[in-house]
Amino acid sequence: MPKGFNRFIDCFSMEFYKFDGAGNDFVIVDNRKAMRTFSQAELERLCHRRFGVGADGFMTLENAPEGYDFEMRYYNSDGLPGSMCGNGGRCIAAFAHILGLGDRLRFLGFDGPHTAEILSWDPDQCKGVVRLAMRSIPAAEVRPCLEGTFLDTGSPHYVQRVSDLEHFDVVGEGRRIRHMADLFPEGTNVDFIEPLPDGRLFVRTYERGVEDETWACGTGVTACAIVSGNHNLVARGGEFSVSFDNNGTSFDNVHLVGPVSLNFIGQYTTL
Repeated sequence: MPKGFNRFIDCFSMEFYKFDGAGNDFVIVDNRKAMRTFSQAELERLCHRRFGVGADGFMTLENAPEGYDFEMRYYNSDGLPGSMCGNGGRCIAAFAHILGLGDRLRFLGFDGPHTAEILSWDPDQCKGVVRLAMRSIPAAEVRPCLEGTFLDTGSPHYVQRVSDLEHFDVVGEGRRIRHMADLFPEGTNVDFIEPLPDGRLFVRTYERGVEDETWACGTGVTACAIVSGNHNLVARGGEFSVSFDNNGTSFDNVHLVGPVSLNFIGQYTTL
């Protein structure tokens, strides 16, 4: 190893944790002490699946005001700040649990306060199940759109029922709808759904910011549950349950439950 290389590593590297929530994967960093800022180009490269670690998104765990355990800052894989990420919220809650912040957590996300509970965690397998409280959604904001429904569950989602979802062109059709600027000036995530014979709802999602299909989307399966009324959903990366109360004017007490895994811990060095 070249002389002085260890010192270079110490100065320009950071420890990261790679998590996934049902195949929706993230790079997470504890930024409470370093309070480091990241450029769009740096994060885009970090999330690149050829030239970086590879991830659907990047998150930092930050210091938060009194009454909160931490603040979650989320960035899409394009390096730009993102809106609320449901699977990201569950993964960063598991990360906070590993850091010793507890198993019942209160944190700030893009769309405001959230609570999360570690329902189970196996320290040997580095896997568990996390429940995340999502924002309430006014019923008036769940509106017909195109051939489906549009709503915001912390991130905007267009939900459409299709046939033969296994073979449906999610990327092509999702990209087309995502870029309908007259309907969605800031873009939208696009979810396609199909009931399964066993009663569960099959969900596939095209995510803005990632600009591709992801194996799961937490705000997406939440949106699909609210639109369909189905509480048991399956994405390509795993299964979810979503609970909520519908009082006629709003959907309250919305909770997302699903799997979380810590894949590996690494050291990332910017060259």
